[in-house]
Amino acid sequence: MTNPLAAGTRPGRLLLLLPVQTAVVAVLGLLVTGPLAHRWPLSAEEGVNRAVAARRTPFGTALTDRASLLADTQSVIALTLICTAVLLLIPRVPRWREATFLAVSVAAQSTVFLLVTLVVNRERPDVHQLDPAPPTSSFPSGHVGASVALFGGLAVLASRRLRGVQRYLVVGLLLAVPLFVAFSRVYRGMHHPSDVVAGLLNGACTLALVAAALLPRPREEAAPPAPGASALSARRVVVVRHPRACDHGTADRVRGLLRDHGYTEQRWTETTPEDPSGALASRLSGTDTDLVVVCGGDGTVRACVDVVAGTGVPLAIVPCGTGNLLARNLRLPTDPVAALREALGGEAVGLDVGRIRGDGIAPTRFAVMAGAGFDAAMVRDASARLKESLGWAAYVVSAVRHLGDARMRLTIRLDGGAPLERRARMVVIGNVGALQGGLPLLPDARPDSGRLDVVLLDPRGVTGWLAAAGYLASRVPGGRRPSAPGTGERSLAHGALEYFGATRIDLRFARPQPRELDGDVYPAGVRLTAEVEPGALRVCLPAPARAGAPTGAGEEGGVHGHRDARTAAQ
Repeated sequence: MTNPLAAGTRPGRLLLLLPVQTAVVAVLGLLVTGPLAHRWPLSAEEGVNRAVAARRTPFGTALTDRASLLADTQSVIALTLICTAVLLLIPRVPRWREATFLAVSVAAQSTVFLLVTLVVNRERPDVHQLDPAPPTSSFPSGHVGASVALFGGLAVLASRRLRGVQRYLVVGLLLAVPLFVAFSRVYRGMHHPSDVVAGLLNGACTLALVAAALLPRPREEAAPPAPGASALSARRVVVVRHPRACDHGTADRVRGLLRDHGYTEQRWTETTPEDPSGALASRLSGTDTDLVVVCGGDGTVRACVDVVAGTGVPLAIVPCGTGNLLARNLRLPTDPVAALREALGGEAVGLDVGRIRGDGIAPTRFAVMAGAGFDAAMVRDASARLKESLGWAAYVVSAVRHLGDARMRLTIRLDGGAPLERRARMVVIGNVGALQGGLPLLPDARPDSGRLDVVLLDPRGVTGWLAAAGYLASRVPGGRRPSAPGTGERSLAHGALEYFGATRIDLRFARPQPRELDGDVYPAGVRLTAEVEPGALRVCLPAPARAGAPTGAGEEGGVHGHRDARTAAQ
């Protein structure tokens, strides 16, 4: 992903106001310690400190000790580093702006505080102090300012990401921390009330300036990077929504984001068990559609791909399902709205799809994988209740139940060649290569390669399963062995895995086998024929597509070489 800071959508010139803020706080401190020191309400502060000290309790002392420890220099630095690392390492797309905002806010507040203490010299309150007194001035409170910068900064980020009751709860709890720190510093005799008020103002002003300089406005964040004349004209979009996978809140955010990108003519349709594409074909018939947006899982995406492929209408994916394998392989963010935002800011890239048919399966397309045997039985028997509570981990539970299933006999024919007789526990035909967690079942599969990859899994006993698992684990990002491009038949992991690649694959099974396409179960049968349709689907992908940056299966099964895919799209 590109670094959002490089785009620089907001100038950082507002940071030049920080010296002005420093001067204002310093002047305020000189007034507090000079001409205003004996005027009300400052004249009453010593009485307030003595009254609070007289009412200390063991419980209050212990509680405020935790608050002071939470806001001291070492703790604030450590927490800031941890939060910054989380923002950069945990999300699918590193949040450079948010991480920079948080780090700069804490550093800027501390700088203002230190500069002010060089000018203002105020003694600590004349009461028993529960903490060692630092050598700096009592005005302003550094603990309070640091807690506002850190926890207030986290509250700002939370308010931009969360919605509903969760947003108010998290933001409220975060904002309560600096207020409690302020009370604790007065309670412990370390600051006058005006010191903590100045600390609150210093932290809040710093947050406001840094946020205005580094964070985009909510509307700006959702807008296209460089809207031209076409972005201002009305554009037509058809949105296919799975009513259970995509809740009303997500749908509202999708609707608003599309409107911000100029898609004012929106036609929404919901999927049904009888029509998983939501009657998409009829919605496209006789109209000029600029975009199709699919809000659902791989099954919903597959049904829409079957309709859209070959039409030239670009498709944007809003991953709302259990697995979302296509979105993961294309390296889209896992957050539905963030995935759409990045897709709308990118470009339409031509990708391959597979076309499959068989006994009991009418000709249809798939975008991820088609399989028979072990994996199809696993998908078929996964508990719906477990999928709702555990997500894709429910498939792991189902897989354990089928580890002892009998091997199947099959014949595989590649591009019309001689038939190959095999035994296996499962066969998978893939347009992309990675499963959940980035496990590269088909390490060489690319959705813009112009071919389909095939793997036969046939482990013999515990040793075979361990050999297969070890080989696949070595292909996970950061694994021990690099992935080598394969163009022909390869037998690996002591025969537990066998790979092929072709533009047409014919499978024949000795007995009917359960079959699945992109996570949807189909009736058991004895035949499967799959062919690739190169560049038949135009998918909106994030900005790296414009740079032609390869990702490869070694990086979560991403597209290998957007430059080739872009040519196919044209």
